[in-house]
Amino acid sequence: MNTNFGADDLHVTVTYARVPETIEEAEREAANYIRRIAHKRKREGLPPLKYVLVTEYSTKADKPIRIHHHIIMSGGLDRDSVEDLWRRPRKRGQKQGNRIGFANADRLKPDEHGLEALARYLMKNPNGRKRWSSSQNLEKPECRTNDSKYTRRQLERIVRDEIDNQAYWTKKYPDWDLTECKPAYSEITGWAVYLKLRRSQPADKEGRKRESSRRN
Repeated sequence: MNTNFGADDLHVTVTYARVPETIEEAEREAANYIRRIAHKRKREGLPPLKYVLVTEYSTKADKPIRIHHHIIMSGGLDRDSVEDLWRRPRKRGQKQGNRIGFANADRLKPDEHGLEALARYLMKNPNGRKRWSSSQNLEKPECRTNDSKYTRRQLERIVRDEIDNQAYWTKKYPDWDLTECKPAYSEITGWAVYLKLRRSQPADKEGRKRESSRRN
């Protein structure tokens, strides 16, 4: 999620007025909704849709209940339009199809850890079950090793807090924000430090302010 989505993108939650009989039926409904959004984006000349879909539900007597979907998706469309597409195809004589249920689209709000808190929330599983899927055009996070770049003594100093970790890694990677620094020890290889970095992004305060005013 951190690699593919940011403050210009959306977290959409959709529910059902009539609960589908099966999870498969709900997933088909969600897939149709995503296709409608992708089609509208194409008509408006926007880039192809990126999304992560999480279907959350509980069961009672082996039947699904409280089904709803969380969708992290590309921004670009007006949020009212995104919400309004949570409808069934219109029938003859209708100007619009019937609403499937409730829909709410919010701007993503990354913090110093990006979207990690939201990702953890979506993957929680206190009393329910989850299924997830995604578009095939998502970029994968970059992971690389720098085993030969640091001496054993340098790593020991870092782990033992002999240097200011935040200042040290900020200087090493000035275009990135450090979100996690985790040491690990092996009797074979000695100390290692695992870093989680998020590319720095300039704040678009005016854009967020305008968007907030529209919704309020």
